[in-house]
Amino acid sequence: MLKDKVAVVTGGSRGIGAATAQALAARGAHVAVLYAGSEAAAQAVAESCRAAGVRAGAWQCDVSDAEAVKQTVAAIRAEFGSIDILVNNAGITRDGLLVTMQQKAFDEVLATNLGGAYHMIRQVAPLMLRRRWGRIINVSSVAGLMGNAGQANYAASKAGLIGLTKSAARELAPRGITCNAVAPGFIQTDMTKDIAEDSGLAASIPLGHMGRPEDVARAIVFLAESDYITGEVLRIDGGLAM
Repeated sequence: MLKDKVAVVTGGSRGIGAATAQALAARGAHVAVLYAGSEAAAQAVAESCRAAGVRAGAWQCDVSDAEAVKQTVAAIRAEFGSIDILVNNAGITRDGLLVTMQQKAFDEVLATNLGGAYHMIRQVAPLMLRRRWGRIINVSSVAGLMGNAGQANYAASKAGLIGLTKSAARELAPRGITCNAVAPGFIQTDMTKDIAEDSGLAASIPLGHMGRPEDVARAIVFLAESDYITGEVLRIDGGLAM
């Protein structure tokens, strides 16, 4: 179903984004990998996608910058012709207790995690509307469902993504475009690398262990291939938030 579709994955140079880009390529989609930091890592992901027999490239883009997003989407469209699938995965953390959190830390997290998804959807949705087909998948978090001490900014951004997902789903459904979210729990990525499996965390997860980026990527591919699911939030958390 995804053969020759064009997918854009933000935050695609590592972790969940990299696994998602590779999983989409394995299903036949051409992939644009967006990254903020490491060009080498993003190019490596693009190369691994090309090994699956599809076209792929890497673009640097600060998704919190509306103009940068506009220019990047235009460049991807010029390269691939259109965009069919958008995975909003780019995210940052600036953890701290709410009463001592600096305004800058709050604003930066909201600007990237929530504002970035808004900017991307705003630029990509018109391309999908013309084709009357599209898949948007936003990477939220169980923190957006449960809250998390020391992460008020992150949890707020991820909860906001859920509201954005549901509103976009309602607006875009008449044109054959679905919009869903995934809500990962504790996944083995750079963001959680300081959390050891034996730290006691596993005891709070019913399945008893952290997840892998590939677990989330499979859920994203499932939503990209689904015709009759929209406005949904799919947890990939080992039962943590149930």
